[in-house]
Amino acid sequence: MKRITLEEIENQYKIEHYLKLYEQIMLLIQSKKIKPVYASGKNGKKPALYKEYWRLEEQEDNSQYMDELSYFFVSDIETTYYLNHIKQYKEDRKWLLLLNQYLKTNRKSLEIPKSMNERSFEIWQREKFLKEEQGKKILKRCGIAIEKLNIYETTEPLAYYTATKKVPQNILILENKDTFFSMRRRLISGANTILGVEIGTLVYGAGKGIIRSFQDFSLCAEPYMRERDNRIYYLGDIDYEGIRIYECLVRVFESECVIEPFMEGYVKMLQRAQKIGINQLPDMKAGQNSNIDDIFRRYFKEQEFLYILDILEQSKYIPQEILSIEDFADGKVTV
Repeated sequence: MKRITLEEIENQYKIEHYLKLYEQIMLLIQSKKIKPVYASGKNGKKPALYKEYWRLEEQEDNSQYMDELSYFFVSDIETTYYLNHIKQYKEDRKWLLLLNQYLKTNRKSLEIPKSMNERSFEIWQREKFLKEEQGKKILKRCGIAIEKLNIYETTEPLAYYTATKKVPQNILILENKDTFFSMRRRLISGANTILGVEIGTLVYGAGKGIIRSFQDFSLCAEPYMRERDNRIYYLGDIDYEGIRIYECLVRVFESECVIEPFMEGYVKMLQRAQKIGINQLPDMKAGQNSNIDDIFRRYFKEQEFLYILDILEQSKYIPQEILSIEDFADGKVTV
């Protein structure tokens, strides 16, 4: 409520005669648009008026919305929140009505998995609606878990180079783009081995992006790549982040496939690092999570992994780019 003075009311209605002002004040009180501020005291005139008044907000008739929330929506949509927040309902109403209509008439469509953007457009005619904060909040207010909409999130498609489709074959996942391009150049040139290991397909992992992209492997990979007899290898930077990416891949996909470190590549990287010396290696990016398990370690000889730990403890790392195309023909990689 806001205060307004008698003089302000007089000026607002452009009243020149006091009796007309008195009549106007009585009319406003009767219609519940104002009420006296008793503490302000009277003005001393006859008939007397209070010096100040509370301006009352008009009470809106929300019965239409209350009835709508109580009887119109399908049972999937929980309306308790909106019954207690009518103002919010009026803001969200357009989107709730579209959701309600969809659940009434297109429920069977939910049996078919669709991407988040496809489902979003199907229901609200806005492809980004479910990714926006508004969409997430409306679903929460309706008590609908996003899983009920039977959606999946799309990822960047796997970038890979196929040298051969014969099976079984060795598939090598690479963390970094430069190494992917260099190894691809070798295979394109006619060679069929990398560091003495026959490789049929190279996959570009894009760092941490490989974890999300690889989740769609069974859907988007070519049939030859999904053969159970294939062997899958991973090669990344030797730092905490690179090791954690590998270990995360192993844990996420352990029920579907075995992913091994590409030992020929890792040992060759260690060999190159020894020639350079630890002090000449680049500094590790600050803030990396050093909590690694034994998943990566168990593939290395004790001497090899002690050397890796020495590098990490000095906050150094070995990038994949320590190797170049000249290294990939050499299969002798002992440290």
